[in-house]
Amino acid sequence: MSLKMKQLMQETGESKSTILFYLKEGLLPEPQKPKPNLHLYDESSINIIKFIKYMQNQFSYSIAQIKAIFSENRFDFTSDFSMLLKSLQMMSGEFGTKWYNQEDFLELSELSLEELNEYLHRGWLFKQEQGFSSQELKLVQLFKDAFDMGLDNRLFDAYVKSARTLAKIEYEIGAMMLEKEKNENSEHYKILFDSILILKPYLFNMHTIQEHKQQMEKNSEIII
Repeated sequence: MSLKMKQLMQETGESKSTILFYLKEGLLPEPQKPKPNLHLYDESSINIIKFIKYMQNQFSYSIAQIKAIFSENRFDFTSDFSMLLKSLQMMSGEFGTKWYNQEDFLELSELSLEELNEYLHRGWLFKQEQGFSSQELKLVQLFKDAFDMGLDNRLFDAYVKSARTLAKIEYEIGAMMLEKEKNENSEHYKILFDSILILKPYLFNMHTIQEHKQQMEKNSEIII
């Protein structure tokens, strides 16, 4: 489906000047021009503009950074789920993250192939499209430090179990939200991203803090 400028403005809540600026910067596909005064924009422009707004509002990314992200990552903005998946993959690491192939990663992490496969099997690490990132290197060091201190696997395995349970629910809720997004002029896209990227880590961290406080208060009462 193709959209006129007015329709694109209504669907995204952006001004004409902003949309033309995105077009000038190469962030939007060029419109079709069946007539001299008629420009028709691809429907994918809606998702692209919403994604740009989210990146700017939540992560303070500049247009230059967003252009670099677009050039380094292949997004399919015609598919809601494909766009969501690629967006989350990109956001799981920092902007400009360095990537390593498996051979280099094994050398830098000082892991054996058997150890790496064990981490992948347990769900502690993931090999992504680009390979392994500096984030995975940091996690390997975390695992090594934990084992050197004699800690067992309970915490890491519990994280994986919780993450898998949440992932299924997030997919189901995400499917419902994206379906509503097609039928309503709403911000389900933003709610979905905020829930996964902001609310989830907030709740996990705050509950950890509360548990520590409660345990410290109990220990203080016992000492007294």
